[in-house]
Amino acid sequence: MMITQELELKENISQDVIFPPSDLYSDEPTVETELHLEQIMLLIKCLKWLWKDRYDFYVAGNLTIYYSPNQKKSEYFRGPDFFVVLGTERKTRKSWVVWNEEGKYPNFILEILSPSTANTDKEYKKELYQNTFRTPDYFWFDPYTLEFAGFHLLDGKYQPLEANEKGHLWSEQLDLYLGIDEGLLRYFTPEGKLVFTPEETAERLAAKLRELNIDPDEI
Repeated sequence: MMITQELELKENISQDVIFPPSDLYSDEPTVETELHLEQIMLLIKCLKWLWKDRYDFYVAGNLTIYYSPNQKKSEYFRGPDFFVVLGTERKTRKSWVVWNEEGKYPNFILEILSPSTANTDKEYKKELYQNTFRTPDYFWFDPYTLEFAGFHLLDGKYQPLEANEKGHLWSEQLDLYLGIDEGLLRYFTPEGKLVFTPEETAERLAAKLRELNIDPDEI
C-alpha cells in the first residue's frame, strides 16, 4: 500500500513542479465544539499510551495534510480530525507534508461529524481518502448522535465494516477495535478490553493498592 502510494505520487507530479517549503505550518480552524476536542485528545492520548514503546508511527489531530504542491494556492482542504501514519518516525511536526514523508499518506483516518461538516466528511472526503490518499481505514463518529461507521479499502473501494456483537468496528491498521463507551469513542483490544488512559491506569492501580491496605499516596 505505501509503496504504491509513493510511486503514484512521483508519477502524478511533473518534473518541473517547484515544491513549497517542506516545513509548512498547519492551517486548520479551531475544532467545532469542546466535545470534539475532548474526543480527539482522548484518542491521541490513549494511542500514545498504548504504543508508548513504539517509535514507528505518527498520530495527530486537526492538523493540515499537504498532499499537492499546488494546494496552498488552488485547493481548499481541511485536514482530518484524527489520523495515524504507520512506518514513519515518531516526532513532532508542524503539519504532514506528503512529499517530505516519502509519499506516505495516513493509514487510518477518523472524522468527527458535525452538522456543518457531515456531508463533506461522508461524500467529498470519503472519495478523497479512497481515491487519492488510498487510506486503508476510514471511520467517522458523531459525539452527539453517536452515529458511528467505518470502512476498509478493498480493491480500491471503501467497503463498510460490520460491527461485532458489542457494536465495535475492527481497524486492521491499528489492530484494535473502536467502539462507543459512555458516549465517547474508545479503543478496545482484540480481546475486547477497553484501552485505558494513563489516568485511568493510575486510578486502577491505586484502587488495587488500597485493596491490599496500601496507601498509594505514601509510596
